[in-house]
Amino acid sequence: MSEKDAKKELMRRANELSPTVRVGKDGLGQGLFDEISAQLKKNRLIKAKVLSNSDGDAQEMADAIAEATGCVVVDVRGGVMVLTDKRTWSSLCQKKFRGNSDA
Repeated sequence: MSEKDAKKELMRRANELSPTVRVGKDGLGQGLFDEISAQLKKNRLIKAKVLSNSDGDAQEMADAIAEATGCVVVDVRGGVMVLTDKRTWSSLCQKKFRGNSDA
């Protein structure tokens, strides 16, 4: 499965999720990073929402979160980011797609 296919699969899974982490006026801090790490360890795929009263861009915050927690940013749309752990990302990228093929 390519990275593009892995991203599609994770976005499909994330479609039904609600944001469980909210980044507000306090911004990014160690407490937020710890919470994201704990939720990723438990759920492997989460959504985080950047509230309008926070300072900064959602993409920049997603990159900072990924660097601090070691997670992978699947997608950022508006103020919502989809995050997954590296193990899930790498296993999906290495997985051979066994769906309907034209071959």
